[in-house]
Amino acid sequence: MGQTWRVLIPAGSLPDLPVRPVLPEVAATLADAGAAVLVAPPGTGKTTLVPLALATPGGRVIVAEPRRVAARAAARRMATLLGEQVGQRVGFSVRGERRVSRETLVEVVTTGLLVRRLQADPELAGVATVILDECHERHLDSDLALAFLVEVRSALRPDLRLLATSATADADRLATVLGEPGRPAPVLTAHARTHPVEVIWAPPSGSITPPHGLRVDPRLLDHVAATTRRALAEGDGDVLVFLPGAREIETVASRLGGSGAAAAIVALHGRQSGSAQDAALTAGPGRRVVLATAVAESSLTVPGVRAVVDAGLSRVPRMDHARGLGALATVPVSRSSAEQRAGRAGREAPGRVYRCWSPALHDRLPAQPEPEIAAADLTGFALDLALWGHPHADGLALPDPPPPGALRAAVATLHDLGAVGEDGRITPRGRVLAGAGLHPRLARALLDGASTLGAARAAEIVAVLDDDRTTSGDVVTVWRAARNDPARRAEVRRLTRSLDRAADHLTDETGTGRTGGSLTDDVAAGLVVGLAYPERVARVREPGGRAYLMAGGTAAELPAGSPLTGVPWIAVANADRPAGAPVARIRSAAPLDEETARSVAAPLLVEETEIGWADGDVVARRVRRLGAITLVSTRLSDPDPVRLRAALVTGLRREGLGLLTWSRNAEDLRRRLAFAHAALGAPWPDVSDDALLENPEDWLEFGPARRRADLARVDVAGGLRRLVPWSVAGRLDEVAPERLPVPSGSQVRVDYGDPAAPVLAVKVQEAFGWREAPRLADGRVPVLLHLLSPAGRPVAVTADLGSFWVQGYPQVRAEMRGRYPRHPWPEDPTTAEPTRRANPRSR
Repeated sequence: MGQTWRVLIPAGSLPDLPVRPVLPEVAATLADAGAAVLVAPPGTGKTTLVPLALATPGGRVIVAEPRRVAARAAARRMATLLGEQVGQRVGFSVRGERRVSRETLVEVVTTGLLVRRLQADPELAGVATVILDECHERHLDSDLALAFLVEVRSALRPDLRLLATSATADADRLATVLGEPGRPAPVLTAHARTHPVEVIWAPPSGSITPPHGLRVDPRLLDHVAATTRRALAEGDGDVLVFLPGAREIETVASRLGGSGAAAAIVALHGRQSGSAQDAALTAGPGRRVVLATAVAESSLTVPGVRAVVDAGLSRVPRMDHARGLGALATVPVSRSSAEQRAGRAGREAPGRVYRCWSPALHDRLPAQPEPEIAAADLTGFALDLALWGHPHADGLALPDPPPPGALRAAVATLHDLGAVGEDGRITPRGRVLAGAGLHPRLARALLDGASTLGAARAAEIVAVLDDDRTTSGDVVTVWRAARNDPARRAEVRRLTRSLDRAADHLTDETGTGRTGGSLTDDVAAGLVVGLAYPERVARVREPGGRAYLMAGGTAAELPAGSPLTGVPWIAVANADRPAGAPVARIRSAAPLDEETARSVAAPLLVEETEIGWADGDVVARRVRRLGAITLVSTRLSDPDPVRLRAALVTGLRREGLGLLTWSRNAEDLRRRLAFAHAALGAPWPDVSDDALLENPEDWLEFGPARRRADLARVDVAGGLRRLVPWSVAGRLDEVAPERLPVPSGSQVRVDYGDPAAPVLAVKVQEAFGWREAPRLADGRVPVLLHLLSPAGRPVAVTADLGSFWVQGYPQVRAEMRGRYPRHPWPEDPTTAEPTRRANPRSR
């Protein structure tokens, strides 16, 4: 260790930071165990001192950071400690920028770039130690790099030393992953000597709508701006304000800069250029308010900060696997992240943190942030797994396994792109896509778009789509505006070089038959977007409207005032569908023509005979569709009768038996059968809705029916009779007669509306002489008598006629004989003559 320090840092020049006392233990532990976990809160110096302490002239150290801004900042800080420029003994490499030399002993890279290097050179020749910094953030690339390095140590490089660092105390999972079965890796701890930070709870006074998708209540942003002014007034030094995204940073900056700001307003977020990020990390001559996203949570030191204002929100990736829509969501910050944010105020002196929420809400926050693997798009992750040789992640030491459904969806996408075969293994094309350093969809668009548009033009469009700043608007407009952006030009050069390396693999899958020069900017942009997201090719629903249907079946809508409103065809680059929203919101798109739409989404183009039930009727047509979008539809004059019958059955099941015509005869027959089934069971058929709809073709004769209207002419009564087995068909009038004779000689219809209690409505005078009610179903079920007045109104309901004559009839007689004097009301109805007529009038 002493030799290493003498090489890199002159004696006595090492800063006295909290991590310094544990550096000898870190080196000794790595020499002994080969892998370890270092828990060190922000401000301890772990990112800058540990790499310098572990580097030797004969063994380089690679430090992997989750973000580009952190990688550049860490390299600059270490180079400053050495009194050198970046690129000498300390350098960095991030996408689009590399500053290293032969002298470089410590190289800081992004975790994504480390994964690329491992794929190209698993042995990491010349590297003695790899430090995975800020592992607690649990990005996909961090998880992959960790798993790959563990396998490299096990199979190829047992001498490779691996140190995982974390700013939180939740290190057990990392230790288990790094260690051997039953023997976790050693965990070392550096305790921060931070200054005290006073927590000031500053919730808004009024109600705030919770975040929804990307939307943050403007009232919360107003409150954050007001709290920032308060922080400036109540202390000295700079104020660091945590906000979820660049849009909120712009909003709060406008609130603060409107009327003579007390401090310079500086932004810090991932969409900025490297120079703008570097400027935000450099102390200014006066007070500053640094408005930052989560990039400032860890790995970075923002100098001069004495107060932190925390909006309490974070932005995380979410994937709607059912619709193939990836988006960012705004969520409450975790308690551990809140603690890290607060610690920024105590780096250099005592500080304050203003939390824009209540203590009660703080107690309900999640303890740790959700790992990205749990909810993000796994397409790129799955391609890395396939390229590494573990397409299903089997046997890899991942901190958390990928969700099976999300991984299956990702592998299916890769298969559609030609990146993996049926077994999930990488294909030669997949290796080319992986080498582009892009999301697989964008790599496919670059590769195949270049064959039509040319390398430079395709690279320009892909560079726009891959830029986090391109989240909304018209892709063509953004593309044209970006042509003079130096950062974009550098990325275009990188992408063009990747195409040069893949020249032998370029294929024209677009099938446009046109040269790149013949395509307008509009169609060129649409072609590239469509190649990346063929299921998001969309057609307008109504001329001049904002509503579209994507080929993947998702309904989507342009924002009001979009210049693309009414364009017949578009390719959607960015869309999301917030929970509860009826349609997806289109955030970024490009126009294209139908010919190009068909070519880029060619795998979704199908022509088939379609016979089924749709929109309330039978559809029998020949259709040509682009996914869910119907291009051409021709009515079939002679559809297959079997499929036609199946469509009618589907319609009945969906819309119910009301599609049939239920004559009185059919309804009465159904009720009688229902009574027989309820009273006697099988073999009498069940004629409930569910039973009849289970197999309609077993009892209905559809005949020539081919449309909804034809179902009204089907013989329902005849169908019901077909349900009755021949063994009992002849007994229906005996078990459940349609009519029953009464003492007066009338034949009265039985009402079987309630299968448990059939009703016979008969006038009292016609029931004289009956001593008990008749029984049905082989004597098992008594008829419920509704005894009527001469005017046909019920005067009694009974199934026990004998008791009624004794107990109920006297009262009925007393009430009715005065009202109906011409009708007989004998004292003993059981012996009286039944009659249907009134007594003749006296003259």
